[in-house]
Amino acid sequence: MSARVLLPWTDIEVPEGIAAAYYDGAGSPPDDLDQVEFYVLPYDRGPEPPKLIKELPSLRVVQSLSAGVEALVPLLPAGVRLANGRGLHDLSVAEHALALIHAAQRDLPRWFAQQTRGEWVREHTRSLADSRVLLVGYGAIGQAIERQLVAAEAVVTRVASRARPDAGVHGVGELAELLPQADIVVLILPDTPATRGLIGAEQLAALPDDALLVNVGRGTAVDTDALLAETRSGRLRAGLDVVDPEPLPADHPLWTVPGVVITPHIAGGSASFYPRAKKLAAEQLRRYVRGEELLNVVAP
Repeated sequence: MSARVLLPWTDIEVPEGIAAAYYDGAGSPPDDLDQVEFYVLPYDRGPEPPKLIKELPSLRVVQSLSAGVEALVPLLPAGVRLANGRGLHDLSVAEHALALIHAAQRDLPRWFAQQTRGEWVREHTRSLADSRVLLVGYGAIGQAIERQLVAAEAVVTRVASRARPDAGVHGVGELAELLPQADIVVLILPDTPATRGLIGAEQLAALPDDALLVNVGRGTAVDTDALLAETRSGRLRAGLDVVDPEPLPADHPLWTVPGVVITPHIAGGSASFYPRAKKLAAEQLRRYVRGEELLNVVAP
């Protein structure tokens, strides 16, 4: 029986009577994929797996396990539906955002460095409690981050692409008024024409001295040169899981700026992600076979 579904893991539950093939994104894909109707993309495996989309003549559905799918939309043949991984990364990214905030506020890189030298030098640090946090990108992940910020007794201001006064959400058009009041800015933005360069030299200059910028969305939302200038001067600090360009070149000066914590775009990939991703894929296959509405369809 020719494969009707192409999956990244062998332990995803497949409906009875449906033949599956497996491709984890490493090496070459299997042969005989002409009948594949449903393709679950391997997660975080680089540019090769998406290229296969145009090589599947019977394709009807692409299931991404990422929340951001901007780069996939142009690859879709006519009539092929695209579903994203909304909800899979919420807690992972929220945990990582809080980890970056705590690392910066409690000066963890300093203490780690002291540990390697066996030094016992004490000093009081900043705190997250009572800090004014501007949360820019108030979707599912932003809401998950907010829950943890509120538990830490931070003061949260919500910002989304458009204002929703009934829900206490400001619009991005209000950033000029909001940035000067923020101790911490957390960005959870996709890569779109509207978000690219949203935080540039003017916006960074509006932040108060010693403010912290945390980015767990897409690196393109921030002007890297402007951020380098502000952090290198010591006026601002940053916690970055995403950068522009990405990966950040090994000789890029941002790596060595005091007050900047960088992780290599791993916020969404914690242990909690994989069981949730497999459960979503199995549910989507079940819905597809039964002709039911799929979850998280974002295109067409």
